[in-house]
Amino acid sequence: MSRLEEQLRDALRDGALSFEQSPDLLTRVELSITDDQRLRVQHRAIAGVTCCIVAALAAIVVAVTDTRQGSVLMDWWILELITVTVLVAIAFWLGPLIKRFGRSYAADVFRANPRTGKSFIMLTDVAYYLIFFSYILFTVSFEPKGSWADTVNAAQLQHETARLGGILLIIGVLHSANLLALPVMGRLLTLNRRLDESAPPPRDEA
Repeated sequence: MSRLEEQLRDALRDGALSFEQSPDLLTRVELSITDDQRLRVQHRAIAGVTCCIVAALAAIVVAVTDTRQGSVLMDWWILELITVTVLVAIAFWLGPLIKRFGRSYAADVFRANPRTGKSFIMLTDVAYYLIFFSYILFTVSFEPKGSWADTVNAAQLQHETARLGGILLIIGVLHSANLLALPVMGRLLTLNRRLDESAPPPRDEA
């Protein structure tokens, strides 16, 4: 064995002997495994719920459509009702789903004052739901529009598709703005708290 190989062996052995195992290594590994299992269960649950929703919508569409002379016919109000139901489901399901994945991000932003951060996020959620339901109420139709017919046509399909795209766009824009605004709000709240703590106590006037 050459001199270089001996030095390399001694360096590796000394490094292995000086290594100290972290006392919480086993706990962190177990938590990582548990988190991975929980994520898999959540993904399977989301996939199952999505499949059930798609199957239910397909069953409803098949039940309310009528085939005449090779054409599939559906009353205009049925598609309008289905669209409103889908919009409400998206508002109730997609918003909380996005927030669930952003909890750790919000916890890091408001780690100095978690109670205030929790209240801020709750108020933000209320504002989001108000915006979502306002959009749904603004776009609902109680009678066929000018280019619509008594049965569903291309103009109504285009209108309803635009409504679905609109609420997805609103959700994406609001959460993107929230990602940019949360660090600013967390920084401002932290600075205000430090200023309050460093301010001298008020003196009693004689």
